[in-house]
Amino acid sequence: MTEALFRADAYLKSCEATVITAAPEGIVVDQSVFYPLGGGQPGDQGTLHRAGGQDIPIVDTRKGQAGQIVDVPEPGAALPGPGERVTLVLDWERRYAHMRMHTCLHLLGAVLPYGVTGGSISAERSRLDFDMEDTVDKENVNRELNALIEADHPVATQWITDEELAAQPELIRTMSVKPPQGAGRVRLLEIPGVDLQPCGGTHVKHTGEIGQVKLGKVEKKGRHNRRVHVVFD
Repeated sequence: MTEALFRADAYLKSCEATVITAAPEGIVVDQSVFYPLGGGQPGDQGTLHRAGGQDIPIVDTRKGQAGQIVDVPEPGAALPGPGERVTLVLDWERRYAHMRMHTCLHLLGAVLPYGVTGGSISAERSRLDFDMEDTVDKENVNRELNALIEADHPVATQWITDEELAAQPELIRTMSVKPPQGAGRVRLLEIPGVDLQPCGGTHVKHTGEIGQVKLGKVEKKGRHNRRVHVVFD
């Protein structure tokens, strides 16, 4: 199992680690700052530094078996051996954009209080799909969204048990993907007075870090589905 250091501190940019296994399809280490693809957020990229000076570009990060995090090396890269000490260095600019965008989508969900049927995050543009028939007043939503950002609300995480989540089904906003359960506890994202829901992604500490955004396209994807795009302004 890989210790996911980003869950406790999303601002860690590097860490030392010990290689567990290494293959062309992926390198597994004992602890990692790299977030694996999931919840609409892309897997991290970065570099794995070896003691001998060789750098291995990491082009993607995925979830493996039994809680492992798999760092996908650039094709053809020389692989480290099991037991080797390495240093993982995050592509921080890309990750920080994902953190800002992911937190922004939580605010968008607070402005549009409908069930969420899908979503996608990138460093430039993100979207949420809402279970709604109403049209979107872009000007009003844009104003409310940026007001929440400018209010600089604190953003924090907490953990509850599977049983506590089962007793509060209203916390689950996502209709297409349910939060992972069975491990005994579930991680919640909390923006006090604004949002509280299960989320395993990485986020900024204050909403003011997001910066000004604007709504992009609003697409009708069916009778009960509106796709709302957000971009950095």
